[in-house]
Amino acid sequence: MAAAAAKLSVVLVTVLAMVAAVARAAPAEGIQPLSKIAIHKATVDLHVSAFVRATPALLGDQEEDTSWVTVKYGWDNPSADDWIAVFSPADFVSGSCPNPARYPGEPLLCTAPIKYQYANYSENYMNRGKGAIRFQLINQRSDFSFVLFTGGLENPRLVAVSKQVAFKNPKAPVFPRLAQGKSHDEMTVTWTSGYDIGEAYPFVEWGMVGKNPTPTPRRTPAGTLTFSRGSMCGEPARTVGWRDPGFIHTAFMRDLWPNKDYIYKVGHELLDGTVVWGKPYSFRAPPTPGQNSLQRIIVFGDMGKAERDGSNEFANYQPGSLNTTDTLIRDLENYDIVFHIGDMPYANGYLSQWDQFTAQVAPISSRKPYMIASGNHERDWPNTGGFFDVKDSGGECGVPAETMYYYPAENRANFWYKVDYGMFRFCVADSEHDWREGTPQYRFIEECLSTVDRKHQPWLVFVAHRVLGYSSNSWYADQGSFEEPEGRESLQKLWQRYRVDVTFFGHVHNYERTCRLYQSQCVSGERNRFSGPVNGTIFVVAGGGGSHLSDYTTAIPKWSVFRDRDYGFVKLTAFNQSSLLFEYKKSRDGKVYDSFTVDRDYRDVLSCVHDSCFPTTLAT
Repeated sequence: MAAAAAKLSVVLVTVLAMVAAVARAAPAEGIQPLSKIAIHKATVDLHVSAFVRATPALLGDQEEDTSWVTVKYGWDNPSADDWIAVFSPADFVSGSCPNPARYPGEPLLCTAPIKYQYANYSENYMNRGKGAIRFQLINQRSDFSFVLFTGGLENPRLVAVSKQVAFKNPKAPVFPRLAQGKSHDEMTVTWTSGYDIGEAYPFVEWGMVGKNPTPTPRRTPAGTLTFSRGSMCGEPARTVGWRDPGFIHTAFMRDLWPNKDYIYKVGHELLDGTVVWGKPYSFRAPPTPGQNSLQRIIVFGDMGKAERDGSNEFANYQPGSLNTTDTLIRDLENYDIVFHIGDMPYANGYLSQWDQFTAQVAPISSRKPYMIASGNHERDWPNTGGFFDVKDSGGECGVPAETMYYYPAENRANFWYKVDYGMFRFCVADSEHDWREGTPQYRFIEECLSTVDRKHQPWLVFVAHRVLGYSSNSWYADQGSFEEPEGRESLQKLWQRYRVDVTFFGHVHNYERTCRLYQSQCVSGERNRFSGPVNGTIFVVAGGGGSHLSDYTTAIPKWSVFRDRDYGFVKLTAFNQSSLLFEYKKSRDGKVYDSFTVDRDYRDVLSCVHDSCFPTTLAT
């Protein structure tokens, strides 16, 4: 301990206090909790009476990728604002970091903690000066240490540090993320490990299960990517928020049989020929485009992450995140594919939080294709080619999202793509890049909408993160537009011309559904049962995945059919090519609180309505 004290006393422990930008009109409780730690004012003051002990020291001895650790701590001068921080790597004072110009000459800690809890969460800490709390740790490719701070988050003093805690194999492959590939018969799997391509060969082993299983499982090699601190665009992602992301591997399972069940597991073949395996999982292959079968889709945005051990939750940062996650986990057998339409972990430049998010959704993403869209908290940073000149990503500028998750875009830096899933076509746009007429993204959107065969894929869905359609969010209402500025002006004629059934948006943290709309007017008196020609589009805000909730304007627009300021998600069920069920479910109980049905024939899609058909002639 004396050696540790000597080492720590040499370094003035500092963490840059960055308040990451949040979405427009977000309340104060939406600030990333890790950004509230002002350790740039910290001092190291190891105290002889202070201690921190963590057990067990070895985690994952049964190949678990998640473990609970009990941390006991105490000292002679307890305070209500003492707190316990988790650092990883455990030797968190070694190395060097870029030094922001506004702190010239100050030594910097290379990484912020990955999580923390207040010491007085433990009963009797204030009376006895001793406490014990539990932390949940995930395998994040390095060891951990626990630190007791006094002085609160604003003026912390480091008084004790624990010995290291580590997983048995910190490099093990973890948290697979499925996604549909560019064709319907292709499933991709992406996972994270500590193995570079020079020390182990990544692959996925997979095969069909059921009555006619694959006689010999196939092995498909994986590609490997990573990114560096220099890939980040600003603070805190380039400074105290930086944490090595490890290596991200993606493999493609091709020539799948429609609707067949497959089993798979990822692995790394070491140079000596031995294999380090991940856990086995299963998935169902997508249906053929146009296939007439039961197909069920989940859509939500703005979920964020939360800690099951209560860490960081003093700020109530993402209060509904675990409710949404757990409800979807319990209902795994009753849906087929997930669309998370932007704002994923709200890491805001604290890279450790991406690992935490992949762990949280892994029970879903390991079994169902988990399709994502780009949100402002993934992409936005000034002077980086985005449409919005704001700092919402905390300096990430899209790099972690674009690397850690696969999506079938032609250019991964351009976050727009299409997905054909049975009777559905999804056109996924990127609201953080210009979508207006004449841009590359506008051309993509028109091509995606215009090339679908509505006879076999009658259900056409448009998706983007920011509200490019309609929302009665209070900020939008104050602008008088009920939309993102210039949101729908270029796109509404495409939605009308190609008869888009439903559009989904996030960004606004609540739920809202409109009537069938065109140019701000309801084109039908129907509200819960729709039939006949597609004379307008239904616009849905599904941004209540888990982050702090947004307010509506008090005046309800005529086009707003249903509003709910709560956490929830949407489920689309196509029974056949003529019948669609839409359901809005609350995360807290999984029950339906809003719904509508669509029943129509193919000729209803073809029928000309206002601004939907090109001029015709009566010539014979």
